[in-house]
Amino acid sequence: MMQNLNIDLLINLSYIAAAVLFVLGLKKLSSPATARKGNMLSAIGMLIAIVVTLLNEIKLPWENIIAGLIVGALIGAVAARRVEMTGMPELVALFNGFGGASSLLVGLAAVFVAGTSTFTNVTIILSILIGGVTLTGSLIAYGKLSEKMPSKAIQFTGQQVFNIGLVLAILGSSIMFCLQPSAESPWLIAVIGLSLLFGIMITIPIGGADMPVVIALLNSYSGLAACAAGFVLSNNLLIVSGSLVGASGLILTNIMCKAMNRSLSNVLFSGFGATKVSSAKVEGEVKPISAGDAFLILEAAQNVCVVPGYGMAVAQAQHVVRELSDHLEENGCEVQFAIHPVAGRMPGHMNVLLAEANVPYDQLVEMDDINPQMANMDVAIVIGANDVVNPAANEDEGSPLYGMPVINVNQARTVFVLKRSMGSGFSGVDNPLFFGDNTRMLFGDAKESISHIVGEFKG
Repeated sequence: MMQNLNIDLLINLSYIAAAVLFVLGLKKLSSPATARKGNMLSAIGMLIAIVVTLLNEIKLPWENIIAGLIVGALIGAVAARRVEMTGMPELVALFNGFGGASSLLVGLAAVFVAGTSTFTNVTIILSILIGGVTLTGSLIAYGKLSEKMPSKAIQFTGQQVFNIGLVLAILGSSIMFCLQPSAESPWLIAVIGLSLLFGIMITIPIGGADMPVVIALLNSYSGLAACAAGFVLSNNLLIVSGSLVGASGLILTNIMCKAMNRSLSNVLFSGFGATKVSSAKVEGEVKPISAGDAFLILEAAQNVCVVPGYGMAVAQAQHVVRELSDHLEENGCEVQFAIHPVAGRMPGHMNVLLAEANVPYDQLVEMDDINPQMANMDVAIVIGANDVVNPAANEDEGSPLYGMPVINVNQARTVFVLKRSMGSGFSGVDNPLFFGDNTRMLFGDAKESISHIVGEFKG
């Protein structure tokens, strides 16, 4: 008896330690300067939780646990090294999907071994439902982000009515299963199928410009699914960790919604009430510039603001951008990097990109802090960003972007826009910034263009 009490105490203490590490990890993940340490603390907490659970509840021998850890570590290491920065949002979407799939399978397995209490049946249904929605929703997000399917919103006549009917069918099937729980129940199969379909239906109407919001929301769903699985397994730590991920994901979703000028309810309810579509065509005279002429302007600049976007990730230009920043500072210029909350295709995409190039964290400035300084900037360099610097968000009430907070680079004395072409951004909205009197277009591959400017500084 005493030995069992000691084992239970050790297990509970281990779970408490893991939960504390999760909380500390989330806290440190809120800042780029401490994000790596936060990630490590969370990983250690998860390692403790997994090992203790496998030893106590599942009772696997040590060699099986070690073998699993080695295989998982190898897969993670290979994926982390091989994934391109442009593919990071897709990888995160797949991670969310795997979390949802795990919760679905846990709920399904519990049907065969769990008791028949109403509470247990409800938690099983929640685990299956949220897990299924997260799985297929994440796969659709992956398809849109990787452009394996159209990134634009996919809508059809009667879509809202269809979704409402789908919700009612899920509720009805869930209630029938709880009243007649059985592993062979057709209502269980119905819940699984309908949840997978619902995940598709709530993601396809969301267009490319809102994908950062979707990533944050699906991250929250994966946490809620894990929390439901924790109730199924009666595992307190899984409940706590799932709740933390779910809550932090919802907070991040709210932040992303404000940054995109979208309401949380609009995202939760499948983009009902589509955004406006502007028929106005932006016209004007484009003023190209060469890398050599751009160097002459930068050489005389005292304040430079760099605004990175997804195009910088595509060009893999982060390292030469850091090199350019170093040369500008050596020339007596103050350099800042303006980070829009939804720049790129997932939350924090640009922070991760610049951290990879070892850009000092104190040079990263949030949108609200950089905008009051923009009128005093000698040069604003826009690298692959589009929607997040589109002045139509402030000026054109007919634009789908109207009301979205943007970085006001058009207020700088000179604006360099590095792009391959005049194509619109991920939202498909034309950008009047390209035709501004103070804008100069530096066409071509961003990495090559900046390398040319860096070469001029070295010369």
